[in-house]
Amino acid sequence: MKIAILTGPKEFQFQEEKLPALQADEVLVQVVACGVCTSELDMWEGKAGGQMYPRYPGHEVSGVVADVGKDVQGLVPGDRVAVWAPGRGFAEYVIVKSKYCFPAGDLPLDLALAEPLACAVNTVELVNISLSDDVVIIGAGFMGNLVQKLVALQGPRRLIVADARQDALERALKLGATNVVNVTKESLPEIVKSLTDGQGADVSFEVVGGQASLNLLGDVTRMSGKVVIVGFHQGEPRQIPLGYWNWMAFQILNAHFREEATILRGMRIGMRMLTSGRLSLEDLVTHRFGLSDINKAFLAAHEKPKGFVKSTIVMA
Repeated sequence: MKIAILTGPKEFQFQEEKLPALQADEVLVQVVACGVCTSELDMWEGKAGGQMYPRYPGHEVSGVVADVGKDVQGLVPGDRVAVWAPGRGFAEYVIVKSKYCFPAGDLPLDLALAEPLACAVNTVELVNISLSDDVVIIGAGFMGNLVQKLVALQGPRRLIVADARQDALERALKLGATNVVNVTKESLPEIVKSLTDGQGADVSFEVVGGQASLNLLGDVTRMSGKVVIVGFHQGEPRQIPLGYWNWMAFQILNAHFREEATILRGMRIGMRMLTSGRLSLEDLVTHRFGLSDINKAFLAAHEKPKGFVKSTIVMA
């Protein structure tokens, strides 16, 4: 099979590999699509700590079951599935444990990206938003959009989305934001206070992964409100005004999940929402590339051209 290997900063090479034998609890999946995750951009740029090459990115997989191990139940060749692959997903085939596969029903497989959806599902469930809460989301990229869609189902009073890109804010309005704020032109704290009876948001999500968005997080949240760190924070150490956050009695929630059971639960919930039609990624997967153009897919995810939300590799 052909697989894309990251051999150095911004350098992919392609290699032919022989598939190993399936273990009893494993499934062979013919890859149809694999999303480019923001968390993979640091390794692509060569900025990940302790960077070592070669690297085998790709974990947001969907495809068709090609073979199953002898102990696998509930999956047969031909089944269409969304998959969590622990790497090596930018390839013609992946081998994963059967429990990492979830039915995709009749969904277009390039829209069956269960793993990133699980991150958003687990985030919103962790926060436990109440009806009529005032909510701020800082960051209107792919993950911010997913969080926004799920928060909207919780019945907030105000759903305020902030970003520095006007096209991202226009998309947030189409997705149902009650208000949007361009942080390069407007004061987010002032606007939030004006919309929340002078109190600040009940819940504020940081979904960017940068220092500037962290700086805003506490300034838009009411006393005893919830501040939620969703962004992927790598590279230089971040700073928060802990004394102020402590005085404000914020509930600080880290919306990153490493336990396998939690990730799989989020995938199960997310796929139930997608396959039932309660949620769709059709408006969020905007840029599709063939495997041979994988570097272009990562470049688009890095540069975020106008209208960009998500890069996905789609196998020919």
